[in-house]
Order: sequence, then C-alpha cells, then structure tokens
Amino acid sequence: MAYLRISTHPGIFANPLSPDEALGNIEKLLSSPRARVITEQEGFLAIYKKVTASFTIRGNLVPDAHLAVLLLQHDVRTLYTADMDFRKFEFLQIKNPLK
Repeated sequence: MAYLRISTHPGIFANPLSPDEALGNIEKLLSSPRARVITEQEGFLAIYKKVTASFTIRGNLVPDAHLAVLLLQHDVRTLYTADMDFRKFEFLQIKNPLK
C-alpha cells in the first residue's frame, strides 16, 4: 500500500505511475517465488503500543510504525529504504539503497 501511495503521488513525482501501472508492478513482484506478503499476527496491537510508547506517532509516521511492527513480528531486521524516519525503530537496521 505504501508503494501505491508513493508511486502514484503527483506531489512526489512529476510523472507518477497510474494506479493500474503501480498495481501491475506489485503483481509482477508478488509473482516472484521469493516474494511473500506479511500481515499482522496475533498480538500486533500490543507490540505496536509498546514500540511506539516512547514517541508520538501521527501523520506519515503511522504507516511507517505499522510497517516497522510488521517487520518485527516477522523477524525482519534490515529495511532498505531512503526514508530515514525508520531509524526511530531501534530494532531495524536501515540501509539506504540510493547511497
């Protein structure tokens, strides 16, 4: 969903993708045998509350916190992103793929 939001956003890209183009990209990615969709597991909200207790979560940080907790629940500790807001989540190692 974050990819759809960002890749189709005219405030971010001069020529954003159409929703159909963006969804097509997601379909291609998910057809890969190495790709999998992760979802909230039992206890998600309790973990979310614990992870976000030390700072205010609002606005654009809400989907970031959601993704961070999903990653935590699925034992993913490295996130490749240029979004440095993810550094707030100490359990994640952030690697900027653009550097």
